[in-house]
Amino acid sequence: MTPAGRVLADASVDHEALAAALAGTGVTVARLDDAPAGDDVVGVVAWERRMGEAELAGLPGLRVVLTPSVGFDHIDLDAARRHGGVWVCHVPDYCVEEMADSALALALALMRGVVELDRRVRDGHWDARGAGPLRRIRGTRFGVIGFGRIGAAVAARALSLGFEVWASDPGVADETIAAAGVRPAALPDLLGACHVVSLHAPLLDATRGLIGVAEIAAMPRDALLVNTARAALCDTGALLAALREGRLGGVALDVLDVEPPTAADPAPQAPNLIVTPHAAYASAEAEAELQRRAGAAVRAVLDGGAPDGALVAPRR
Repeated sequence: MTPAGRVLADASVDHEALAAALAGTGVTVARLDDAPAGDDVVGVVAWERRMGEAELAGLPGLRVVLTPSVGFDHIDLDAARRHGGVWVCHVPDYCVEEMADSALALALALMRGVVELDRRVRDGHWDARGAGPLRRIRGTRFGVIGFGRIGAAVAARALSLGFEVWASDPGVADETIAAAGVRPAALPDLLGACHVVSLHAPLLDATRGLIGVAEIAAMPRDALLVNTARAALCDTGALLAALREGRLGGVALDVLDVEPPTAADPAPQAPNLIVTPHAAYASAEAEAELQRRAGAAVRAVLDGGAPDGALVAPRR
């Protein structure tokens, strides 16, 4: 039987949709404040709100922590395991189509100078060469870093357009990558060979700072890089310096170190840079799917079952 209590949800969550999913359970939905606490809290739904040792310690009745997102680096999984009785889950595949579409759209915008040419026309210039050399898609080497759901979907789209696609992922067998029509490669080989690189790796200790000064130096001088995954995969300062010094041809970022930008940490500026507001996941269809599946996962736990997208299971 579902215990009465509260599920705390942050502002990114549709509280009405979550309450509808939990109708009839006796559980209410309340705002996730900066310091969640209370014996009656049975669930937390947090998009990017940090959930670590301190936050979990004040929630002895907690049964489920859910992030309504693909990424989960804001949740301390080890702390949740130590807590003992908690499920931790995410929604890993609600926006695969949108993420893949956005990554490819940004890559094409860089290759064909779409954003830079638009800016120049609006500034009074009429010059087809104003964005620098434009590139032909067919035959261009397209590197995918991270060959999970999203990376594989990006690779499939790129292949359909005529790119020569390479992929690097130490967690995926070369045979699996090759079976998708993609050339498996170690990261240094991919960076040295590909003129377009798209990041789709999760943010882990092993991937933090994956692209830094040395990696940028290994890339072709006119290479393009797209990051729709996590800002901390890259040394953003090194990327911007490379753009200003002409050591990269272009960069597109959907993720920033500080979101949203502030006066102290403004949006980055550099030649041939595209910045979008962490929107690669977005569509009406994805939003509806996310809210539905997030509510279903929390309900499954409170009804005594196992949720989809489990990252941590409670100790028995």
